[in-house]
Amino acid sequence: MKKTLVLDTNVILHDSDCIYHFEDNDIVLPIAVLEELDHFKKGNDVLNYHARAFVRIIDDLSSEKMFEDGVKLGSKRGIFRVELNSTSEDLFGVFTEDITDHRILYTAYELAKTEKQRVVLVSKDMNLRLKAKAVGLEAQDYFTDKVASVEELYTGKSIEEGTSSELIDRLYKAPFEVPFDDAGIKETPYPWHHFIMKNDQKSALTVYNPNQDLLQRLDKRAAHGIIPRNAEQLFALDLLTNDEIPLVSVTGKAGTGKTLLALAAAMEKRRSYRQIFIARPIVPLSNKDIGYLPGDIKSKIDPYLQPLWDNLKVIQNQYLNNNSEFEKINRLVEEEKIVIAPLTYIRGRSLQKIFFIVDEAQNLTPHEIKTIITRAGEGTKVVFTGDIFQIDHPFLDSQSNGLSYLIDRFKGQRLYAHMNLEKGERSPLAELASNLL
Repeated sequence: MKKTLVLDTNVILHDSDCIYHFEDNDIVLPIAVLEELDHFKKGNDVLNYHARAFVRIIDDLSSEKMFEDGVKLGSKRGIFRVELNSTSEDLFGVFTEDITDHRILYTAYELAKTEKQRVVLVSKDMNLRLKAKAVGLEAQDYFTDKVASVEELYTGKSIEEGTSSELIDRLYKAPFEVPFDDAGIKETPYPWHHFIMKNDQKSALTVYNPNQDLLQRLDKRAAHGIIPRNAEQLFALDLLTNDEIPLVSVTGKAGTGKTLLALAAAMEKRRSYRQIFIARPIVPLSNKDIGYLPGDIKSKIDPYLQPLWDNLKVIQNQYLNNNSEFEKINRLVEEEKIVIAPLTYIRGRSLQKIFFIVDEAQNLTPHEIKTIITRAGEGTKVVFTGDIFQIDHPFLDSQSNGLSYLIDRFKGQRLYAHMNLEKGERSPLAELASNLL
């Protein structure tokens, strides 16, 4: 059924093209949203980009009709208009603060009384949606870039029970691979999918190589002193060091080794790249702006980057202080062959022949993920790590964050591989806390 959708500002800041993603539904933009967008137009953050891009879109659409009957967005699309009314006598006194959220809510509430079709407030702000429902107004999240189900998200691995001993024996003999058709697996998997082939007596860890249509056995091995502690860590390390895969994502709860494995793989392969760049988005707890923190810019961002330095120190401590490899890591940092920086620092950079690790990628929007990947030049490998259930961004969740979106959209592509880590290896206490708390 055709609806009238009232947009909140955060939907636009999440996706500047959103008005073209609602099929034939009519779209109303409260004037309060245009006011709020003024505060976001200046700056180099992705929010500023979306604000400017959206203003340009409606400027191209603008006419007197946009403030009256509205303008048609195109074939098989609805009408777009700006609504000037942002007050409601019925709700006077219900909300004590005169803020933009409430003016947007007032606009939607008044429209619901006069429109012939259903009126729905679209917002990524859960609290505003709850307020809307409290006054009898229908409200929903922006679903365009949400994955259908987190439980069904691709994991990158599976177990094949009842594998014949003959097949496992073949995998343990040179050349340690078999044609995939001989593996006895019914369906062709996604590229670079990993299998635990097992029966009651034997097992083998394998990967499907789509370029050669082979099932290849993996041997346990170290990467710059870091030894995988379980099968899925070995699977992840295999993807991270594979030159045929330029895009990799690794997910898992805290303590599963995502960032450490990515950094160890980068150090192992550093001769193939001119630089190792490790970054993470700066998303303060409680969404408090970084400007509130004391000190210069270095003092402000250092606390957010410290976990990355800690992982590098773990790798360095695999070697004695007088070992040449220990000193080499210090030298690589000094010469900026290894760079750890906030993600915002990559804007405008050319990512040529770089091993680029993006940590805490669950705090990125789908658009930010796209921006990073489209910057990848020749010879660059991009690795995203994160926990889709541990999100600090106020308007993202396990279904709408960029990391989940990447896994859902890229699965099945030969240039991409994914691994979900489940077993925590930080310590028995950390594993217990992750499972119980």
